Amino acid sequence: MQLAFLLIVSALTARGLDASLLVPEETDISLPERYRVNEWCRQLGKDNVLLISIHCNAAGRGDRRLFARGWCAYTTRGDTRADALATSLYTAAQAHLPGHRLCTDYTDADPALEKDFYLLRHTSCPAVLTENLFMDNHEDCDFLLSPEGQQALVDLHVDGITAYLSTL
Repeated sequence: MQLAFLLIVSALTARGLDASLLVPEETDISLPERYRVNEWCRQLGKDNVLLISIHCNAAGRGDRRLFARGWCAYTTRGDTRADALATSLYTAAQAHLPGHRLCTDYTDADPALEKDFYLLRHTSCPAVLTENLFMDNHEDCDFLLSPEGQQALVDLHVDGITAYLSTL
């Protein structure tokens, strides 16, 4: 996934946007260290910063492959600017992940799932966490590891972000 992150940043930069990896380290860092995004918000203004936390989902215990599938985006509970960003990402997911299940929750009029994940809840700017298919499902994993799958994830995130920014 590190390559996909770099390709997303490169594509956004090529479109004239200021984009950076929040976590350029290749090893896991603690949650408090990830809040460097709030420092960026203080320096640049929270209305000038977005956080997209990109993940691959898993349903098992690591000892066997399972059948869960799908793509989704999470925001915190309530109506926030992150909901509009997540909606743009869902629209891009429909275009770039044909045939893949999109997990949604329209109980509050937008498709994003809502969880008070620590990273989303403690970030000053709009923040969305995407779960990009399931790494413990054979079909999803094969797609994620393919050049087509990697490009689909890059295009999904870049198109979703730029579509959101065009509405501001």
